[in-house]
Amino acid sequence: MKKLVLLVFFSLSPVVVPQSDTSLVLLKNIDSTIVTDVRYATKNNFTHQILYPSKKVYLRKIVAQKLSEANMYFIKNYNYRIKIFDGYRPLSVQKLMWKIIPDERYVANPSKGSRHNRGAAVDITLIDSTGKQLNMGTGYDNFTSKAHINYVKFPGNVLYNRKLLRTVMLKFGFQPISSEWWHFDYKTWKRFSILDISTN
Repeated sequence: MKKLVLLVFFSLSPVVVPQSDTSLVLLKNIDSTIVTDVRYATKNNFTHQILYPSKKVYLRKIVAQKLSEANMYFIKNYNYRIKIFDGYRPLSVQKLMWKIIPDERYVANPSKGSRHNRGAAVDITLIDSTGKQLNMGTGYDNFTSKAHINYVKFPGNVLYNRKLLRTVMLKFGFQPISSEWWHFDYKTWKRFSILDISTN
C-alpha cells in the first residue's frame, strides 16, 4: 500500500484575495462624496448603545458601485447627495438588536440573517447642497406606521421626497421594503453569504 504524504505549507505573509464584486469594500474608496452618519457607531440610535467599532461603512463591491451611480445621478439631476446611516452589519450586532426589538417588521431575525449582514442593504436619505436632510416625514429608525412607504398623511413635499428616493434607487437596482422608507436591498442580495466579521 502506498503511503499518502500530506504537505502543509504555512505562510507568514497575508494572503491577497483578488478584488471582485463579492468583496466587502470601504464605501469611501468607491465614492467619497457620499456622506456618512453611522448611528450604530454612536449612542444616537434606537438601542442607545454603541454597536460598531468605527464609523466606516462597508458594502459588497457591486452594491457600493451601484450606490455611487445613484449618488451621481442625484447630484447631476437634483443637486442632492446620498447620506448613509448603515451598510454592512455583522451578525453578532444583529443578535443584539433582536434582543432589544424582536419584531421582524423592523429588525431581521438573526436566525435568518439580514440583508445588512450580507453587505447588500443600505439605510439612506438625501441631503441638499447645504448638507441639510430632506424632509422624509420621520427620522431614521422610526418604528411607527409613519415610516411605512405607503403612509400618505404627509404634506406634498414629503411624499415627493420619498417617491424621488424610491424611484432613483429602483433605477439603480435597489428595492425598498414596506416598513422603512430609508431601507433598500440590492437586487442580487441572495447571492451573498451572511457574514460576522468585525470592520474597523
